[in-house]
Amino acid sequence: MAGVSQAAVSRAFTPGASVSAETRDRVLAAAQKLSYRPNLLARSLVMGRSGIIGIVMGNPKNPSCTAAIEALSTRLAKAGKHILIFTSEKDKATADVHVEDLLKYRVDSLVLIAANISTTLADHCRASGIPVIHFNRVGKNASGITITGANIAGARQIAEHLLRQGYRNLAYMANFRGAKTNRQREVAFTTFVTSHGLPAPQCILGHFQRDGAMAAARELLSRRRRPDAIFCANDYMALATMEVARFEFGIAVGRELGIAGFDDIEQASWPSFDLTTYSHPVDIMADKALEILLQDPDADRTMDVVVEGELKFRGSTRRD
Repeated sequence: MAGVSQAAVSRAFTPGASVSAETRDRVLAAAQKLSYRPNLLARSLVMGRSGIIGIVMGNPKNPSCTAAIEALSTRLAKAGKHILIFTSEKDKATADVHVEDLLKYRVDSLVLIAANISTTLADHCRASGIPVIHFNRVGKNASGITITGANIAGARQIAEHLLRQGYRNLAYMANFRGAKTNRQREVAFTTFVTSHGLPAPQCILGHFQRDGAMAAARELLSRRRRPDAIFCANDYMALATMEVARFEFGIAVGRELGIAGFDDIEQASWPSFDLTTYSHPVDIMADKALEILLQDPDADRTMDVVVEGELKFRGSTRRD
């Protein structure tokens, strides 16, 4: 109907392909009359590439995870990529079941946002030529590409800030012991505090969940040796801790109890929270991920990308 070759039709539907405007218009007009749509699955069989990026997101209730999804999906769409998103249940140790499903769709790459896969599945992805990018999570496996914020530097800056503000009896609210991201923040925070002659911070698990953080906050604030400052491993737990302190214990946050987080989610800057935190520059991290994905990285490639953030000093740690 368009009077052109099959190759010309293919180029007309391929972003950035070499085809004249007149030919493209003729092809698109014919396609509209025929209600024709390109078969992307068939094209993937011919080209050996689907153009699909598989994404598995852990804890979709965490605003930092949803911010990462938004940043990545916007950039990938502009680059002509398609995405499939699965969310991982909070009680699952790995995202294996979701990754197994994604692999059935012939995804070109995998992006794991605050999620992990087993060593066995990581080896399978590598053998199948599918690169894996760990976004905002240090992977359990030695190989793969990791893009994280400055966990170590950020935790040190939080510790330094709390000591400068005059807090001396500190606590750390962790995710869970197996998370390398959490471990980096915990060790850096604890090391800085003890190096200044203070006792090691009390440590408690909040499991990166609202309910878990609230339970942990209640326990900390009920102790005889109640901390005067709590560093939470992410903002999501910090906001829950603030609510417990204010509404269940009647504590003046900042003056009586310092609370700091990590990520700088949108809600952290709201006047109702005014949370001191260390920023996780999600947009820059998403730019790095896109840059790597568009290079079609080798599945055996190993890379660690650390994106620096900055301390955001707000009212939750202001003692005056």
